[in-house]
Parts: sequence; structure tokens; C-alpha cells
Amino acid sequence: MYLRQLILPSEKEEIKVIESEKRTCFNTFYPYKIFPDKGLRSLEFGKLTLLYGGNGSGKSTLLNVMARLTNAVRYSEFNDAPLFDRYARSCEIVYSRMPRECVVLTSDDVFNYVLNARSVNERLDEKRDALFDKYVSTHREAVTNPEIGRLRSFDDFDRWKETREILSPKKSQSAYIRSRVTESVDLFSNGETAMQYFIDRLDRDAVYFLDEPENSLSVERQTELAEYLEATALSTDSQLIIATHSPILLSMKRAKIYDLDSYPVSVARWTDLPNVRRYYEFFMAHREEFD
Repeated sequence: MYLRQLILPSEKEEIKVIESEKRTCFNTFYPYKIFPDKGLRSLEFGKLTLLYGGNGSGKSTLLNVMARLTNAVRYSEFNDAPLFDRYARSCEIVYSRMPRECVVLTSDDVFNYVLNARSVNERLDEKRDALFDKYVSTHREAVTNPEIGRLRSFDDFDRWKETREILSPKKSQSAYIRSRVTESVDLFSNGETAMQYFIDRLDRDAVYFLDEPENSLSVERQTELAEYLEATALSTDSQLIIATHSPILLSMKRAKIYDLDSYPVSVARWTDLPNVRRYYEFFMAHREEFD
């Protein structure tokens, strides 16, 4: 392991800051006042640590605090609050050993990755269409205009070179287009693309902070992701800290799970978590329909 413990400021320390800032124009003291109300003062990490809780429970806040303290690499912007940096500086990371790198991966990163891949492919398709039209029109003009392949001046060199390439018997239409356009980005369904994103990013020994990576993934893809994350944590020199409320991810073996909806915040079994229990009770209520 790299990260051993996160220590948060005490309630007295938080009150001192809040009292000193009451004269300012801040209309929120976020992220102050979240964790004292949960009786949370510190977190002890394992190789695979999960932060469970509903919206507003503070699981993403904890990830962002750790990311700030470790200078983690981000692939998308983080919009923090006015007092976030001050709060982060009052927290402390205890290391077992220093990681070479820390990385933040969020559901927004995956969404942007899918959008960018589609945008690149659309531009490539447009360029291919334009080259196709150029190839066809040049061959048509060559039938009636023998002068098309003649170099008239140095200023005409680029046009002449391209025309010669198009009219060359050794250059097929596909070869001409392929020489001028890079290959399309491999793009599958959103779920497949998201899986590929995580496989590409979790490619080195590091500390990874994952914020709700299950977003937009089907149950099948969540299962694949859980298997991959579990294998990454247990069989490589990486450490994963994940904010999630997915029962699929929460079921990962050997994961240390903190229930941020409990008071005081404590380590819990995944089968005892309220969200998981609701799924269980729902399916048990419809058990006869499955039989």
C-alpha cells in the first residue's frame, strides 16, 4: 500500500475556521461541517477501499481532498468551493510509502472520452468524403483535359503533385484516401468504450481515485469492471480508493468499505449496506416471479 490513513480536522478546528470566516462574503462553508456530524475523524485504507453513501454523503469530497493532497493527475476540471483548499490543507495523508503517481478517474472523464472519440471519427469521416470527391472529380476531368497533369509553375507544385498521385495507376482510391487520413478511433458501445477507457488508464502502478465509475454502465459491464478493478488491486502494485453506491462494485472481494451514511462512520459488510438491502428485499418480494 501507499496511502495508509487520511486524518481530518477536528470539530474544534473546523469551528475555529468557520468563526473566522463569518465576516466574509462566503455563502457556504463547504466542505466544512460535513464530517464532524458523521463522527468521522480518520480513514484507514486497504489495497482496495470503497466509500459508500448517498448523494451529499461526502464520498466524492473525500476523494477530492486526497487528490489535492497527493497532487493527483486529473483528466477533467475540478470545480472546488472557495474554502476547499483551506480545508484540504488542514487534512493529513499518512503514507506507508510514496507512490510514483496518483490519478483521478471520474464518470465525467469517461463521458468526455466517448464524446471526443465520436467527434474525432466524425471529422475523419468528413475528410474521407472530401478526398473521395476529389479523387472522383480528378479522374473525370482527366478524361476531357489532358493538361490536368502538367506542372505549369512552382506555385502549382502542390496541386500537380496531388493530381499525379491520384492519376497514378499504382494508387488505388482506397490507398490514396488511407495515405491522407489516420485510422478512426476504435469506438464501440458506450459501455464497451467506458471499459476500454479504464483498461487504458489503469495501466501502471499508482494510486487511483475513482469517483462513481459505474455511471452509465449496464449490470453486465459493471460486473466486468468490478472483476477488472478487483484484479488490479489484488494482483498489481496499485492501490484503489473508489466512491460508489453500486451493489456490483461493493461486492468486490477483500474490499474495505466505509459506510458514510452511518453514524459514526464505520467499516461495513457490503450485504449490510442500506442500498444493497433494498435491492435484496425488492428481488425477494418478487421471488415467485423468477421461479
